[in-house]
Amino acid sequence: MIGHLLTIQTPTATLAFIEGIGGMEMMLVAVIGLLLFGGKGLPDMARTLGKVVREFKKATANVENEVKRVMEEETPPPAYTRPITPATPIAPIESVTPTTSTPAPSAPPPSVPPL
Repeated sequence: MIGHLLTIQTPTATLAFIEGIGGMEMMLVAVIGLLLFGGKGLPDMARTLGKVVREFKKATANVENEVKRVMEEETPPPAYTRPITPATPIAPIESVTPTTSTPAPSAPPPSVPPL
């Protein structure tokens, strides 16, 4: 029961995005790529992929630098504004005492002529 807890597993070298792919799978992908694109097409494709990755890294670095620059800029203090005062003074609300009054008589419903 405790024996399986004490076993030491050796870590395998894998890339983060292709954890389940081993050596044979990588070899199969390389052979299929070679058959599809040929011996001359694969280096060109790898070169193009390298340029794309380099441009992507450069663009993300530029965006990151711009965000840092904006975050580090000193924000100017807010301009002084005069408090807004109403043009006419507001009268205080007077307390209203409830009065007891008789309700107004309700009007009879209108008569509907027969059809």
